[in-house]
Amino acid sequence: MEEQIGKIKAIKGNIIEVEFLGDKPQIHDLLVLKEDPSVILEVYTSASQQSFYCFLLSEAHKLFRGSEVVNTHKSIQIPVGPEVLSRVMNLFGQPVDGRGPFQTKEYRSIYADTLNFDNLILPRTIVETGIKAIDFFSPILKGGKIGIFGGAGVGKTILLTEIIHNIVNKTGATQPTQPTKTIPDSVSIFAGVGERVREGQELVEALADSKVLDYVSLFYGHMGDNAIIRFKVALAGISLAEYFRDTMKKNVLFFIDNVYRLAQAGYELSMLMNTIPSEGGYQATLSSEMASVHERLFSTAQNSITSFETVYVPSDDLLDQAVQSVFTYLDANITLSRTVYQEGLYPAIDILTSTSSALRPDVVGELHQKTAIKAQQFLKKASSLERIVSLIGESELNETDRVIFNRSRLLRNYMSQSFFVVEAQTGKPGVFVPIAKTVADVASILDGKYDAMDPFEIRGIGSLQDMKK
Repeated sequence: MEEQIGKIKAIKGNIIEVEFLGDKPQIHDLLVLKEDPSVILEVYTSASQQSFYCFLLSEAHKLFRGSEVVNTHKSIQIPVGPEVLSRVMNLFGQPVDGRGPFQTKEYRSIYADTLNFDNLILPRTIVETGIKAIDFFSPILKGGKIGIFGGAGVGKTILLTEIIHNIVNKTGATQPTQPTKTIPDSVSIFAGVGERVREGQELVEALADSKVLDYVSLFYGHMGDNAIIRFKVALAGISLAEYFRDTMKKNVLFFIDNVYRLAQAGYELSMLMNTIPSEGGYQATLSSEMASVHERLFSTAQNSITSFETVYVPSDDLLDQAVQSVFTYLDANITLSRTVYQEGLYPAIDILTSTSSALRPDVVGELHQKTAIKAQQFLKKASSLERIVSLIGESELNETDRVIFNRSRLLRNYMSQSFFVVEAQTGKPGVFVPIAKTVADVASILDGKYDAMDPFEIRGIGSLQDMKK
């Protein structure tokens, strides 16, 4: 194929305008500097009949007006296959874990050609995390989408890491695999969008210590990377998840940390392109950007993609436009509260604002649903009594309200527990509590079997049966 040469017409930060007088490139084609192929551009959109706006994916200091670029006729490609499990890579599929090049020879574009929804199914099976507050109040559907919402420093990443640890360990992933051998029925993909270098390193170490790294593949787009790389890292992770679902016939756990930074990267790109923002201040394309990510995360009759997304909530405001744009696609949402965190209850889940579409009798069972509804009623009533108690004391409540208030405190403390991934820091062993035990324990608390107990005695425990032992 004859080389397709273009010339740089203008440089506007990370947006490069390239002119092609002959054959024109396709959207998403990669262009490389003729003098130095390490300088990479990606065609984004047309600027005129002869020129195109391109994203700069590398350093800009080697570019100048008039320099020539060559069209590679390829989009961004990532390596796929069992060989990428246990490895960390960047947007371009290059290893960043210091363990040498990948052995696989198969590559895949990060962009979906077409989406086929003919084989799509609605999830109806519960994924057990062993985390009481999640399994009981916000049960997770296998093949569903789960959002973890919270402001800065309330434990989103730790909760996500614990979910990875518990689910992967429960599937039987206890021994490392070799690339040439079979892999388990479930694998995990992690996409770090705007990930802090420190947090990324800590996550890899936590996964290695808990013996689950061999079943996880990680993509990182660090905070220091430009907005284009941060935005597209999520697409790279999704492409690998699709490969394992469709080609390898595996169930996939897909994790994104953090979706808000995805929206933020899109906002930075819109500012570079001088596009008019929406009324709320974010980019006008925010909804379509979220759709481009979430619409590829679906399950088929054969295999599923279950996605977990952490969402930073700026100023703890759940009504923020970027936060609200995610809710549309979720089957369950888990909200972390700063107030609960300050009370020393971990995980700091706000039970009354956390919901799940799975909390219905045909999915979780009639007993679970009725017990959860009753528990929420107790907690709502107790919430309305808290101001009275803070002013005049619990002793001034009538007998019925005093019972409700005490059982609600028992319930809130019971929902806290120790995590495996922070066991070294806290000194408390992590616990995994089956859903059946959680439902039975909550029913016992609501029935008054533990009214005589001090609520602080059950803080951070596993099941009530474990406490008796």
